[in-house]
Amino acid sequence: MSEEVVPQQAGPTQPKGLLQQMEELMAALNADLSALDADLQSAGASAAPVEEGEAG
Repeated sequence: MSEEVVPQQAGPTQPKGLLQQMEELMAALNADLSALDADLQSAGASAAPVEEGEAG
């Protein structure tokens, strides 16, 4: 009986562990949230403040 040897792929295509995948996803999410926060901060800073008599 002969067995076929299936070569294992090495390098960047090797499957990652679940913990590593979660860390990468959390880092990407954190970067996205930081960018969103910066956008919101700049939008809030450029908005004209509403004076007390004008709201209503």
